Amino acid sequence: MQLPTALTIAGSDCSGGAGIQADIKTFSAHGVFGMSAITAVVAENTCRVAAIEEISPDMIRRQIEAVLEDLPVGAIKLGMLPSAASMEAVSQALHGREGMPVVADPVMAATNGGDLMQTGALDTFLRRILPLCLLLTPNLPEAETILGKPIRTPEECQQAARAIQAMGVPWVLLKGGHLDGETADDLLFNGETFFSFPQKRIPTQNTHGTGCTLSAAIAANLALGKPIPQAVEEAKAYVTHAIAAGLELGHGHGPIHHFYAWFPSQEPGNICKEDHHHGI
Repeated sequence: MQLPTALTIAGSDCSGGAGIQADIKTFSAHGVFGMSAITAVVAENTCRVAAIEEISPDMIRRQIEAVLEDLPVGAIKLGMLPSAASMEAVSQALHGREGMPVVADPVMAATNGGDLMQTGALDTFLRRILPLCLLLTPNLPEAETILGKPIRTPEECQQAARAIQAMGVPWVLLKGGHLDGETADDLLFNGETFFSFPQKRIPTQNTHGTGCTLSAAIAANLALGKPIPQAVEEAKAYVTHAIAAGLELGHGHGPIHHFYAWFPSQEPGNICKEDHHHGI
């Protein structure tokens, strides 16, 4: 039996809610065989990031090459790339694989606090990683960092999507969860057409791993052969259901429920004590 496959290149979250742990769960929930290359080991939980230890650039490269030389890879998800050196390693390992769909989540900070990309590495990301990508999935703070200016309105979201897409990536998904309003509207742009994905906000503090999960779900859908707008729409729906069924684990931002369809934990919509809005 041949399963669709996807590779995640990201950091490890020991608490299981984000990073490669979230990505593998997401791949599995979509019927996609998941593989991983670890870029960093993060000691974190639902409340805080305690420590980060990078994997050596050589080992990052060797992990990716070991997978690619032996196993089929239907899509790649890029997550936490903590330093310019790790980005160079990924770029080298993926050289010559330009036809493979790559979805990059430009991870800069954790939901539970803590910087996950070193200061000064953004330029390397834009020069070395962005050209490898089919789709980039920044949230508003990440897009603001990339562009160096605030994004506060729907019109500025469109302008930001245009500006990032013009940097050399075919598709941009600008995640609107950090905007004020009753809906969390994501905006997809390919240089010609805007696609909007509105979703009613869910009041919950259990949002750990939402960004990782969304990009992994898109990659899984691409591995399943779906076109990008459909892959994004279905990934957004999956993440929304996972947030609604979020797990009451830990004392901070609890994880979302990747396997809600198989192991329902509670009724969606009755899941929180506080009115925190998710921002994928």
